[in-house]
Amino acid sequence: MALKQVLEIGDLLEGPEIKQELIENYFLNKGLNGHDLHFLPVKGDKGKTIFVKIRIHGEEGRSSGGSSPTMGIIGRLGGIGARPHKIGFVSDADGAIAALACAAKICDLARKGDRLKGDVIISSHLSPASPIIPHDPVPFMDAPVTIDTMNAHEVDKRMEAILTLDATKGNRIVNRRGFAISPTVKNGYILRVSEDLLDIMQDVTGRPPVVFAITQQDITPYGNGLHHLNSIMQPATATEAPVVGIAITSEVAVAGCATGANQCLDIEMAVRFAVEVTKSWGMRQCTLYDGQEFQKLLSLYGAMDRFKTLGNKK
Repeated sequence: MALKQVLEIGDLLEGPEIKQELIENYFLNKGLNGHDLHFLPVKGDKGKTIFVKIRIHGEEGRSSGGSSPTMGIIGRLGGIGARPHKIGFVSDADGAIAALACAAKICDLARKGDRLKGDVIISSHLSPASPIIPHDPVPFMDAPVTIDTMNAHEVDKRMEAILTLDATKGNRIVNRRGFAISPTVKNGYILRVSEDLLDIMQDVTGRPPVVFAITQQDITPYGNGLHHLNSIMQPATATEAPVVGIAITSEVAVAGCATGANQCLDIEMAVRFAVEVTKSWGMRQCTLYDGQEFQKLLSLYGAMDRFKTLGNKK
């Protein structure tokens, strides 16, 4: 279970200021090496945020010369708060809470003797005062920095696969409490949903798996004028690695700027799923996509990398 970690991270992050020293001490007390915990304050046109990146060494990870692959877990969001307009966590904070709770859970496993096989890199950003923007059907949280800046600091070249966690409640695409997963996206292709991930999802939830729909627009970069479900798939525009979205969802459309809307049990399930996938994937017991089928797609239809760009701007 990961409820303890979700509650601890929630307590650490709540408030008008990010207490970097408290977060740092929290992870150091869990056995994380200080060299593997990085904070970077960044100021943008719409405010400021702090990027956080954590690397947890695996038993047979790349960092120690091993062969187990490196998983990336990204908490994607606009902000954890919307001050001065709102007090407390906004719904959009789910991604940051979930990503850092994943890090805490994996650290706790390692401290008890259950190290994962591969390295894990977790990244997100923490902004307690992000702007609110109009969006249909409900308002969204904007970020204080650009999407390119977020990708530059959150997507790491060492990540060989990426799970991206994001609150995805401001829509009518998926109407169920809990979490849903996306099809795997790689280099501009929307691939079939991984059967292995569906198996893990139903084990974690005890219910039939839920997949949320994405469109070609959703895997193109922000800034091209096209409609996007939200930013959950934006890391796919900045990496060669396969990307799967883990969307924390609701039965009704909930604004990203709504407060009192963070469902800790839903976040916990998403964390537990991400950790289970990371365990299995590092042991090469599950796959995110079929490599042979992907190569056949390339041979039949060619590269789709152009969808990772802003396209033909006239």
